[in-house]
Amino acid sequence: MQFDDYVKHDALALGALVRRGEVSALELLEAAVARAEAVNPKLNALVHRFDEIARVRARSFAPRDEPFAGVPLLLKDILGDHAGVPTRFGSGFLPPVPAAGDSTLVARFKEAGFVPFAKTNVPEFGLPPFTEGRLYGPARNPWDLSRTPGGSSGGSAAAVAAGIVPVAHANDGGGSIRIPAACCGLVGLKPTRGRNSLGPNLGDIMGGLVVEHVVSRTVRDTAAALDAVAGYVPGDPYAAPPPAQPFLAEVTAKPRKLRIAFSTRMPYGGGLDPEILAATKATAKLCAELGHEVEEASFELDVARLAPAFFAVYATGLASTILNAAQQMKREPQASDVEAMTWNFFQMGRQISGAQYLAATGALQSAGRAFAGFFAERDIWLTPSLGSLPLPVGLIDFDDPKANFADPRIAAFALYNPLYNLSGQPAISLPLHVSKAGLPIGMMFGARYGEEAVLLRLAGELERAQPWIGRRPALV
Repeated sequence: MQFDDYVKHDALALGALVRRGEVSALELLEAAVARAEAVNPKLNALVHRFDEIARVRARSFAPRDEPFAGVPLLLKDILGDHAGVPTRFGSGFLPPVPAAGDSTLVARFKEAGFVPFAKTNVPEFGLPPFTEGRLYGPARNPWDLSRTPGGSSGGSAAAVAAGIVPVAHANDGGGSIRIPAACCGLVGLKPTRGRNSLGPNLGDIMGGLVVEHVVSRTVRDTAAALDAVAGYVPGDPYAAPPPAQPFLAEVTAKPRKLRIAFSTRMPYGGGLDPEILAATKATAKLCAELGHEVEEASFELDVARLAPAFFAVYATGLASTILNAAQQMKREPQASDVEAMTWNFFQMGRQISGAQYLAATGALQSAGRAFAGFFAERDIWLTPSLGSLPLPVGLIDFDDPKANFADPRIAAFALYNPLYNLSGQPAISLPLHVSKAGLPIGMMFGARYGEEAVLLRLAGELERAQPWIGRRPALV
């Protein structure tokens, strides 16, 4: 299959071609590999290839009724465990030891017909919303190679936007699905807490902040992927409410009249980029024209209490990850093993007591409850996905001895994304606008806990009203 034909199809359409026998899984894989060879030297989105493992699967692939039959897939180098392939969390501290088996999510990806063939670039331990770590080097945005594709799923988003694959694995602990989706002009859904399992090795991460899913080019691919991988596994600490019907069916269902609040306020002070401000107001107007009830309303953040608690929980989570790895390797971590920002944050985390961690967790839960209460009188909250357009690569030096994860430039860029990780609610970034310079502008919609169906109905309606599928970066 030639690239011009390959890139016209989303993942569900490619799967349908394989099921009908019009193309084979191996042909799709070779198209993805060829595209990767052509563009990855510019993007640095893929950091570990396992083409031969994938070719073995593709050659023997016999399609049944899988929605993504034979469709190539990329796995993130954080949590994307695939048997025989290392997962290094973007850190040179973790050796390239092959995983003993597939994670629950990866196993479900395969059951849905996907053929994984590479790991994607991430920042070290997924900390900042920029993908430019020491181990792999910076990933670049296909819309403008001087700018970030976001993070921590930046490699996944850059690869999908550049047409290597239509869907790629991503995860989100503070915006790491939605931020790269917004930077790269993609659909990025952060599911409800507990919707997708972290099994078999993990129950939760940092009190439920981290969730798994994908980035994609179409709402229907995102919905169908959720149908394929969602579901409780015995032993999971959380279980999301089961959907009333398949998520894919919601994409074409007509939404009821929704109560939508929108905000253009910056939670940390300052003002929005004028183009993002205009895009947000235009999106609110579009929602009103589609028949929804729209009002302007903001959630007030108690930053003075919330920020220290967030950093305490994140630092403790990082310290736990590094110390567990150090125990397995039977050696003490050294400053030279990791980037300066990672080391500084690790030092903070290892000094936090159990009581301090629980107090911080309680503060985050309290903030999450308050945020969830904001939805008592509204169905959807609309905000920009990001606090600015995609930022230049190299803006922050993560190896500066004073590098700090609490850098205000990180918080301003991430905007409201982390709130949904605190409350466990679903949120989706949609690529509804483009700046004058041709950079994507994402709009974020959040809903109540367990209400991905509401988001996907609205997302499908907006995709039909203001399509983006034909919009591709010049690199493509």
